[in-house]
Amino acid sequence: MGIASLVPAAAWAQTPVAPAIGTADAPAVTVPDSAKPAASDLVRFAADKVAYDNDSDIVTATGNVVMRRDGQSLRADTVVYTRKTGKIVGTGNIRFVDEDGDVLYTDHMDLTDQFKAGATQDLLLVLREGGRMAARSSERDEAGRVILHTAAYSGCEVVNDEGCPKRPSWELTAVRVAYDPVKKMVRYYGAKLRVFGIPLLPLPGLSHPSDFRAETGFLIPTFSSTSSNGAQISNTFYWRMADNRDLSVTGTLFSKSLPMLSAHFRQLTDTGAFQALGYLTYSRQTDATTSVGGTEVPGATGDFTPRGYLEGNGKFQLGNDWSISGYGRYVSDRTFLFRYDLSSDTRLRSNINLEHITQDSYFSFTGWAVQAIGVNDVQSQQPLALPVLDYRQRFAVPGIPGKVEIEVNTLALSRSDGQDTQRAIARAQWDLHQITAGGQVLSLTALVRGDLYHSTDNALTVNPADRGLPGWQGRGVATLAADIKWPFSGEAFGGTQVLTPEVQVVATPHVRNLAIPNEDSRAVELEDDNVFALNRYPGYDRVEDGVRVTYGIDWRLNRPDWRVSATIGQSYRFTDESDLVPPGTGLAAKFSDVIGRAEVRFKDVVQLTERFQLDKDTFQLRRNEFDATIGSHKTYVEIGYIALNRSIPLTYEDLQDSKELRVSARASIAHYWSVFGSGIVNLTTLADDRINGSPSGFQMIRHRLGLAYTDGCLDLAVTWRRDYVTTGDAVRGNSYSLTLSLKNIGTR
Repeated sequence: MGIASLVPAAAWAQTPVAPAIGTADAPAVTVPDSAKPAASDLVRFAADKVAYDNDSDIVTATGNVVMRRDGQSLRADTVVYTRKTGKIVGTGNIRFVDEDGDVLYTDHMDLTDQFKAGATQDLLLVLREGGRMAARSSERDEAGRVILHTAAYSGCEVVNDEGCPKRPSWELTAVRVAYDPVKKMVRYYGAKLRVFGIPLLPLPGLSHPSDFRAETGFLIPTFSSTSSNGAQISNTFYWRMADNRDLSVTGTLFSKSLPMLSAHFRQLTDTGAFQALGYLTYSRQTDATTSVGGTEVPGATGDFTPRGYLEGNGKFQLGNDWSISGYGRYVSDRTFLFRYDLSSDTRLRSNINLEHITQDSYFSFTGWAVQAIGVNDVQSQQPLALPVLDYRQRFAVPGIPGKVEIEVNTLALSRSDGQDTQRAIARAQWDLHQITAGGQVLSLTALVRGDLYHSTDNALTVNPADRGLPGWQGRGVATLAADIKWPFSGEAFGGTQVLTPEVQVVATPHVRNLAIPNEDSRAVELEDDNVFALNRYPGYDRVEDGVRVTYGIDWRLNRPDWRVSATIGQSYRFTDESDLVPPGTGLAAKFSDVIGRAEVRFKDVVQLTERFQLDKDTFQLRRNEFDATIGSHKTYVEIGYIALNRSIPLTYEDLQDSKELRVSARASIAHYWSVFGSGIVNLTTLADDRINGSPSGFQMIRHRLGLAYTDGCLDLAVTWRRDYVTTGDAVRGNSYSLTLSLKNIGTR
């Protein structure tokens, strides 16, 4: 039975207009009483016409009747007040506002002399905090609750953007609803969730606060299906422990696996907040699948074992300048997160950080741990970084322009099966930035630094260039740099363009790089945002020495609705550094590769970005990245493409060749409906990467397609996803999900 047969459509769409209060011919009249009441007991009313029957002791008010008592009010066409019984009956276009601001619309209502709503027919209750309840009839029970019969509730608007009536996209229907105005609770008996008028889900025992505050209770369950676990249903019990803390416990049933339990705890304190999340199940764990020559080799069948995942984070302010923060992640095995579709991360980082920050100083005491769960990762070779100390102080020196910054940094890395390294660094740096009389932007830098390292088990590091010498090693670093930019501005192409050539000279005497272990400077990338950096190696362990000149041009054009920019740069070093980095990085030879970036924007409709690294000798693209976003927030397409073709040996971490295409799109097909999809394609060949490549150079990783409805009150999406890669017990195949979010109701 649809909602139309339960509640009149006119009740949902009722939008009465408030009448005028009183007329010149009918001044406000105070309801008489045998004894003078207190001010809060007075019921005042105004009307076009008032009649009083002495024999029956009945007051009848007609025409734009308005009655008020404290914060309550009643508007109606006619009100009849029987003094002997204290009964008040209103009829015709009734609008009743209670002391909490809830508004009730109906054509007939009984009120007590305490101005409480009683029996009502064909009513609409508009809650102050949002949402509407409609019913065939209602009365007030002895406990003061409003009991509604053949009722429905929705958090949706009942008029469209043009002000015309419309049916809500979702509603909760029930045989009976009990509304407690004191506890602000709504409880349903025989409830069903209807979406677009279709019965979708029975909800026995459903209740929720009328003011939509967080309240203890069960949330609406969610449904999905995956190839690894089969059909699954999840339901969450939410426990509001206090105003500042809560706990959510979720149970999930699978058709192909044993159940899983998860819990999420959150708390807000006077100084900060923290939360913890955990999952626990008991299932068969299978070793990760590897790939040889593009052919999958299944892992060994594992045993049933407890499996789970823990995650937590928090931050606390210890004073005006001091704070402590941290987060931690741990999983029982490599494939748990993939199998249960919780995360695609292959590195789980944990950190704790004590900080002191002022306008001119910074202090940090931190520690890092990493759990590596990638197919080919070896956990025993992952370092524990503790402690990591960093202190910086910036100040001005009297009589010397610019700013001076000093820094002290220490690090201790330890591995259970690998190289251990400790270091201490002290740095002093002077910087001056000023604009000359000719409009040039001049930057001068002078830096001195001393490093002290100690390492053991160096031979366990795979790449000899990263090992360094065992035992104690030291080095000194001194750098002078000058950078000048000269912006030229003028009109062009109907807008304003700015052309800025830039030249930088950096000089650093020879540094004992190979004697120092390399822990934080391995992922070398020459890009447009670091080509003018003082040291283009990341981290502290490698320093770019010698004398080099870097030159480039930045061009920008701004015109109405359009923004276009382009940057290109290159450097020349008097000596090469082929002993430190391979040629594919673009930094090994005297002349660096050419790097650039171009960007085009048109309003918020088009954004195109191209980044490239061009081989200086062959003009081959060593790195090609393209990102495009076209369309509005309702209909758009996003394309991302990256191709790395640098032929870097496997001993250099995270620098291997790869090609990947990412596409996502959404198209609005109606006012509230849209279709969406996305896909990831691995275009890496076996020649590029023997482990992650494929013979054809075209391997789908995953894709998804879906249909969604969003109107601000209801978010509904049906999604089909297919994974093409098996990782242990995270089996490739199809997954389906139904996500539902209702305004003012606890769903996800």
